Amino acid sequence: MPNVRELIAEIEAGVELPAESSILHSSPSGEPSGTDERFNGYGVMGLPFASGHALAMRRFPVTSVGPGYTSVWHRDPEGRWAMYQTGEARQACPRFFGSALTEAAQREIAMEWTGPSSLSIKMGDEITWDVTMSTSPAIGVMNTIGNLMPDAMWRSPAVLKLMGAVAGPLLQAGTLNMTGKAPNGQDFIANPLRIWSIPESTATVNGVDLGPVGPTPEQASLGDFMIPQRGIFAIGRAFFENFDPAKHSAATTQTANA
Repeated sequence: MPNVRELIAEIEAGVELPAESSILHSSPSGEPSGTDERFNGYGVMGLPFASGHALAMRRFPVTSVGPGYTSVWHRDPEGRWAMYQTGEARQACPRFFGSALTEAAQREIAMEWTGPSSLSIKMGDEITWDVTMSTSPAIGVMNTIGNLMPDAMWRSPAVLKLMGAVAGPLLQAGTLNMTGKAPNGQDFIANPLRIWSIPESTATVNGVDLGPVGPTPEQASLGDFMIPQRGIFAIGRAFFENFDPAKHSAATTQTANA
């Protein structure tokens, strides 16, 4: 299995990676090409816990809307979503998901690679989270398909809908949508260019042990974006429709506008 830590270190350093392991089709600066709102990086697409909690993480060293940032997402068993980010909410994930959030707050988030495929994420005393990545034949199939796809296919909603329909059952991850509409109204495209499974993880949130990983009783979602029912770590990119105040909400939480 490739050393995930080394791949991420090269992404953070801005080094262009070989085609089979890189954030593909980027400009020399690392920013994905296009005229919409664009994000390059990596993260935990989603990780469900049998207790009904779910976590996700995004690390985008490069974006077209502001400085790079890190974000941690938490959904509790009652369905309440919170997003924490190292930057301003309107330049981070709540820009697109705020209408579905009960909380969006700026925090310091630290990440440390504790092994070639092990990552520790810590947000003060509020969140402590360790993940271990692995691969499988099904993961290998999806990565092979992704490596063969030209850029035009990665930007095609029709192709991505088909890919999601295949990937969900193959990865035993429930429904996966790689294109759709975010809670604030923007259309999105998600490109998980290379993925790993997360078979092992421990996490505490505000002192609560989230327990073993496993599918949530009901698959978590944010608009059309579905949290996988099995943990997935990805190197990739995301595209969102340019913000238009006539069409899109500026809310960063359910009760506040930025």
